[in-house]
Amino acid sequence: MVGASQSSQSAQRGQTLLLDGITQRYGNTLAVDDVTLDIKGGELVALLGPSGCGKTTLLRIIAGFMAQTKGHVIVGGEAIDGLPPNRRSVGIVFQNYALFPHMTVAENVAYGLDARGVDRATQRSEAQRMLDLVKLGHLGDRMPRQLSGGQQQRVALARALAVNPSILLLDEPFAALDKNLRLDMQIEVKRIQRLSGITTILVTHDQEEALSMADRVAVLSQGRLEQFSPPTEIYDAPDSLFVNTFVGSANLLSGVLLDADRSGGTVRLDAGGTIETRAPKGEVRPGGRVTVCLRPEHLRVDQAAAGADTLNGVVEMGLPLGATIVHEVRIADGSAVKVSEPRIDRAALFAPGTPVRLAPVAPRLASVFAAA
Repeated sequence: MVGASQSSQSAQRGQTLLLDGITQRYGNTLAVDDVTLDIKGGELVALLGPSGCGKTTLLRIIAGFMAQTKGHVIVGGEAIDGLPPNRRSVGIVFQNYALFPHMTVAENVAYGLDARGVDRATQRSEAQRMLDLVKLGHLGDRMPRQLSGGQQQRVALARALAVNPSILLLDEPFAALDKNLRLDMQIEVKRIQRLSGITTILVTHDQEEALSMADRVAVLSQGRLEQFSPPTEIYDAPDSLFVNTFVGSANLLSGVLLDADRSGGTVRLDAGGTIETRAPKGEVRPGGRVTVCLRPEHLRVDQAAAGADTLNGVVEMGLPLGATIVHEVRIADGSAVKVSEPRIDRAALFAPGTPVRLAPVAPRLASVFAAA
């Protein structure tokens, strides 16, 4: 009886989730390659990566919709590999919400409870409690077709939470929403996740969504885990060139590593001058070819700048983007570099063809990797 289990609800929420060496093969294709993720109870983790990177496969393995080739799924210290989906205590919200069109909103929310043999009175009370949680308590008698996309999403979330799962899985839940509604729903889902304290896995290809919502982000590429870190570390200190270029925007400059230690390095750029960088990632030694990654906001256009760390270039295009200005500048080695700066005091755009100098806004903001 769910009614009898309500008192232990908080104890069931916030379960740890360990994906221990998960590998998944489809014939000769390796979809997931030895992925290990140790997820804390109550944490919201985003699985981020391009299409085909393995994130949805991992979600399906957690849910029990497919059996992994190798490895274990461990929830609260207990392996659940042998359990069917309906016994895994996992709730899932799909991209298309999958609401039953012939049922009312309240009936949709109570569906999982009904399937578990819970008595009708408890079904009604739990459905109402979940609808109140998602701020739709007044719409229980409506049909799904009478709701907006955002409201349907909240109903799907309430249905997933009603069965008191240990783990909540969100499979691209905001993809069908327009931009403004998507942001509102991201905030709402984050609020509900915090209130419920449930361990949550969000699958997304949207980097802004992952960085804004998640406590930690697992970046995947071709089935491999590239990095598993808090959002600020993913953005500011990427472990690989893939992470640096996939998450956020980055200018790639070629050069030669002059010196390096744990605190940072110095690179002589092919475009001229030198630049101070973070400590190099990967196997690279002084004299080796490297790729320097500079985010657009780490550069400024400064006509008065001078020194070894400046780059000469010519403006090719300027774009006013609300509170910022983005200039595309062609530098000496032929590379196109993007520079993003605050549009302070209605600063004017530089006209195409204007010679400019580019300078770092601060030392050692650039990441550097061994050249491929």
